[in-house]
Amino acid sequence: MPYAALPPVTRATRLALADARWGAMLAARPDLAPAVALQRTLIGRVIDLADSFEGGRIQRLSLPQRYLTTKLRSGIPALTGEPIQLPVSAIAPALVDLSRALAEGGGGAATQEILRAMEGGRLDVGALLVLTLRREQGALRAFATKAGLGHDLLWLVLDLAVSPFAHALLDGLFGAVPAEAPLGAALDEWTHGYCPLCGSWPTLIEDLNGLRRLRCSFCAAAWDVAGRACLFCGESGETRATLTPDPSRPGRTVDLCGTCRGYVKTMDSEASLPFPLVALADLESMDLDLAAMQHGCARPTIKQFPRR
Repeated sequence: MPYAALPPVTRATRLALADARWGAMLAARPDLAPAVALQRTLIGRVIDLADSFEGGRIQRLSLPQRYLTTKLRSGIPALTGEPIQLPVSAIAPALVDLSRALAEGGGGAATQEILRAMEGGRLDVGALLVLTLRREQGALRAFATKAGLGHDLLWLVLDLAVSPFAHALLDGLFGAVPAEAPLGAALDEWTHGYCPLCGSWPTLIEDLNGLRRLRCSFCAAAWDVAGRACLFCGESGETRATLTPDPSRPGRTVDLCGTCRGYVKTMDSEASLPFPLVALADLESMDLDLAAMQHGCARPTIKQFPRR
């Protein structure tokens, strides 16, 4: 079954899983202590915001299932091109908190400048949050360049702030769809490398006893894809390679594509991580990112879709 509707988890469960994961990470890699400390603060704020959106406490989208089914069967993610009203008043304080945490946690002068711009009212926060939800990274890059702000850091804090809302939309649109319904069938038929909700590429692949489950880098959607073709360009020939940087840990690999120069990490997992804890596995596997970069590969830019 390609699409996986993950069970809801409580705040206490999220925090317990996160603490256990961070503890194991620090036991294996004490040098990650500063990065873990910063991530604790950031993820804690994201969990707080996610908590406020749970239980349907957001505006429901009026997207008919027949319409969503048609979009998915055309390879278009559900949110692409949709005029979604964000709860800016709820997200904006978290955005400032995240920016401040990053600035105080070693983000440097570039992050401090972003924080000053936010606190000084120099940014149209609502417009930037919409660009982030729509995954319009190019437009945000152009804005950041014109404003003299660091694009990657601005994207990072916006991404963190909007992700709980995106995850709530995931639950609202796909969470209770019967498998036998047309939309359920369209989700099960989704075999693309990008997320069926928002169009983001996966952060990594969870290997669940041979089942390869892709995890969205933004909303944490989970879907299964068979085969070993490149998720980004579809290449399945000899230009593809799989690296195991640490032979003593064969369950941690990175797939490289010599055609598009993209890569994706795969990690053994007993169960899929709930939102937003996929970020912990991403931090834990930074050595795989380094191995991919040493082979000339990089994470691809977000896929753009034609406006409907």
